[in-house]
Amino acid sequence: MQPKILTTLKGYDARQALGDALAGLTVALVAIPLSIAIAIASGADPATGLVTAIIGGLIISLLGGSRVQIGGPTGAFIVVVYGVIATHGFDGLVLATLMAGVILVLAGWLRLGSLVAHVPEPVVNGFTIGIGVIIGASQLKDFLGIGGPALPADFVPKVAALWDARGDINPTAVGAGLGALVLIVALRRLAPRFPGLVVAVGVVSAAVLLANLPVDTIASRYGELPRSLPMPALPEVTLERLRELFPSALVIAFLAAIESLLSAMVADRMIGGSHRPNAEVAAQGWANIGSALFGGLPATGAIARTATNVRAGGKTPVAGVLHALFILLIMLLAAPLAGYMAMPALAALLLLTAWNMTEPHKWREYMSAPLEDRALLLLTAVLTVLADLTVAIGVGVALGLALRLRRRQEPSDWKTPDR
Repeated sequence: MQPKILTTLKGYDARQALGDALAGLTVALVAIPLSIAIAIASGADPATGLVTAIIGGLIISLLGGSRVQIGGPTGAFIVVVYGVIATHGFDGLVLATLMAGVILVLAGWLRLGSLVAHVPEPVVNGFTIGIGVIIGASQLKDFLGIGGPALPADFVPKVAALWDARGDINPTAVGAGLGALVLIVALRRLAPRFPGLVVAVGVVSAAVLLANLPVDTIASRYGELPRSLPMPALPEVTLERLRELFPSALVIAFLAAIESLLSAMVADRMIGGSHRPNAEVAAQGWANIGSALFGGLPATGAIARTATNVRAGGKTPVAGVLHALFILLIMLLAAPLAGYMAMPALAALLLLTAWNMTEPHKWREYMSAPLEDRALLLLTAVLTVLADLTVAIGVGVALGLALRLRRRQEPSDWKTPDR
């Protein structure tokens, strides 16, 4: 349960400090637009994404069990967060996040972190693909510049509403979104170490501002971002609300544990190290408690930002700590500038995130898997999109365990999820 930062600081020198500082700044620049976009897509205020990246990211790096893990809001939470806010309001989300934090801390103390690795890989792949589909559909409204009321929460009514509003598509917004999409992809290919995401969103947003184009920005829709952190506060707690929000808290805790441990495993392969799963799960718990107290979103380890940290030269958890402090500094000094970010550019960013979540480079591998695994993946994905994330996870895990029991006499072909 010992945090990784305590062991990595032994022999820490100026060279490591410089590398961690540069990596922390690079990840902070990537995290700012991404955190804001995730918050908006979740139905929350844009500032809550920054609060989550600062508080959640700081605690995950201070208490976590990975050398290079970067924490904050992630796309995997968009679906469940949007649903909780729509049903119980933002205060309900804060309480559910607080409850999830307590669940994760207890799971870490009980040393249950290693159990998450035994969730069947087809289930993890299925609901990740399903979440990617839902996120992609949710971003089409802003990408196409369609005005009017918010889209329905459920997938089928959402698609129907988008089709009905096809006559309201704003060609200028589509152009801005496509421009951001092309720039992000091009810069990732040409300069993978460079924070091209920031440049792409910045260039498109600057073009919208200078040409006075009829495209929504963060400021035009939500007003200016605050230049300080909110004061910590407790949500309203009643026995009835605890009972109502407990299923959502379980889903948040499950997703936080799954994604953080997957991210830590990816980081281990990149740096040739090993993480401490129980310390990592407990850190996710404290991070979600902290984020909830400051009115933030659920937090977990972020695979893309962790990989960016490694590629930028981050060696210890100090890089993650500095990433959170850099975001705080930028928020204090330059928050109004974020208000100029164009909504279609942020939608393009999340569309690309959704596409990456489906992992198209692994589709051929999925198709060559045993029939039962393919069926389990497809069922989990369909239930995630058309039913509910809680149902998808419950049914998927139950069927996966049943399949494993049936195969107990056969050589096992199950493996730790690889993402």
